[in-house]
Amino acid sequence: MTVAIVGGGASGVLTAINLLSATDDPQLDVVIFETSGIVGRGIAYGTTDQRHLLNVRARHMSAFPDHPADLLDWSLRTGRSQDPQGFLPRADYASYLQDRLRDVADDRLQIRAGKVIDVARTEDGFDVATARTTTPASHVVLAHGNLPPRPLAAGEPLPQASWHVGNPWDLGRLRTLPPDAHVLLVGTGLTAVDTAITLLEEGPNRHVTMVSRHGVLPEAHIAQTHVAWVTKVPEGPLTADLLAETVCGEIEAARARDVDWRPVVDGLRPATQAIWLRLPLAERERFLAVYARDWEVRRHRMAREIADRIDGYRADGRLTIRQGTLVEVHDRGEVADVVIEAGEPALAYHAVVNCTGPLTDLGRSDNPLLQSLHARGLATSDPLRLGLHTTVDGELIGADGAVVPGLFTVGPPRKGTLWESTAIPEIRTQAAQLAARIVKR
Repeated sequence: MTVAIVGGGASGVLTAINLLSATDDPQLDVVIFETSGIVGRGIAYGTTDQRHLLNVRARHMSAFPDHPADLLDWSLRTGRSQDPQGFLPRADYASYLQDRLRDVADDRLQIRAGKVIDVARTEDGFDVATARTTTPASHVVLAHGNLPPRPLAAGEPLPQASWHVGNPWDLGRLRTLPPDAHVLLVGTGLTAVDTAITLLEEGPNRHVTMVSRHGVLPEAHIAQTHVAWVTKVPEGPLTADLLAETVCGEIEAARARDVDWRPVVDGLRPATQAIWLRLPLAERERFLAVYARDWEVRRHRMAREIADRIDGYRADGRLTIRQGTLVEVHDRGEVADVVIEAGEPALAYHAVVNCTGPLTDLGRSDNPLLQSLHARGLATSDPLRLGLHTTVDGELIGADGAVVPGLFTVGPPRKGTLWESTAIPEIRTQAAQLAARIVKR
């Protein structure tokens, strides 16, 4: 049995670890295809800036659901922070994943550098193709993680100019900007926060403006209070409005007991997947349209240290948060003149950086593998266009509405089916369950 894992970031590595740990069957072969040939990094943990921190406390970031102290044990052995309430650097977490894979790796594991461009069905399973090789596999796991953001546009797509930075994780490009550069970050989420830290820490005279339609930053974690809150969700038919009303009521009840709102939000986490599955499609659509942003900024929070840095930049006048969008962008050679709100004068920026977050509508992606899967009818976007259409167990549903046996996905592409699919505590569970299912087969 050969399991091909497409993607060597956290989702792919966790799936491989679980597969190799689940059985000592010598007939199992696990092949990880990773474009760079270096596994464990991906977009989330590929940063080399040690100031970019995890946004989940270390005690919740173990690779194994049944061994919650594993990351802390590793941190102790490798001389890193052992604070269970702390937030490790993202780069350290990449090292942790690499070490954990190394612990279980044997001659059943192969890591192949190269970009998978096609997966085709065969009588015995699938053919997984890169530009140079084709590998037969009985099972394929799509673990490509988050896609790059949709290209920026102001009416027309922005030109490929020197000031246009389409990849916010291109730290080398950011570090070449002038020490007094004015930079526009399009987006106000966690990616924009990390980008602002790199720019402002390394350029004391730089100024950064963040802009988004909402103009809202992620909320911050607070010191752990050791208060647990069981958030009650009504039984029976559930709507997005009723869910929002319930959460607001729970927050008011907590406030009356001098409990912060954060334990209320955290108390929903164990039930989030079940709640999402209870919502009819129309109610999921309403949640996305009305409540999703308010939920995301409270659910995916900044580490306190990061929030303090951001507050300091704003107090110093070096960071500005704007609500708006790109109304006009004019190429002026080394800078761009940008209008953020109609009627305002254009402002010059040395860089315009795309921090809008990952593209979720996979049908609009230029990824050759996803285009091929769609063309073959092996994959379709989920009804909400948040990822791939899958069963609850992660098996893909093809264009004909039938399950594609042996073709799975794990992590962010499952967000349409299981709303919480982008953080390690949920991804590790998906990876463990998927590995067990494949081995059982």
